[in-house]
Amino acid sequence: MEEEIKQEDQSCNKIWKEYIKEKFHLQEQNANLYSPLVLAYMGDCVYELFIRTKIVNMGNMQVNKMHQQSASLVKASAQAEMVYAIMELLTETEKQIYKRGRNAKSLTMAKNATVTEYRTATGFEALIGYLYLSGQEKRLVELISMGLEKMGVF
Repeated sequence: MEEEIKQEDQSCNKIWKEYIKEKFHLQEQNANLYSPLVLAYMGDCVYELFIRTKIVNMGNMQVNKMHQQSASLVKASAQAEMVYAIMELLTETEKQIYKRGRNAKSLTMAKNATVTEYRTATGFEALIGYLYLSGQEKRLVELISMGLEKMGVF
């Protein structure tokens, strides 16, 4: 029964991805070919969407309170903490992607973060972007979920 549900979920996920590709006229891309900062650009969005989804799911509250909660988890220092929480769980490929993002030279800096926190967060965002763009949504969810759990959040 559980295996049937998993197969159905995978089938629905594949249909959803194909629908998006078709409607937006997306071409197949290799996530390995994107620069680390492009991966981080996408990862920033994806991670915030997951966090906002979790916060909204907690029930109705003032939008300002939702924003404060999400901002506390998506800021550079929290993302750096997330990386440290999940580092031992990463595969060698995932560590390489993280390091590429961490070492990328960005022209911007976070307002309320140290250089180390900002670079660590950029590496985390690159990893999230890579997992998303390479179609590894299950792994993406696992890592974020385990990281939040290890951080004692939610």
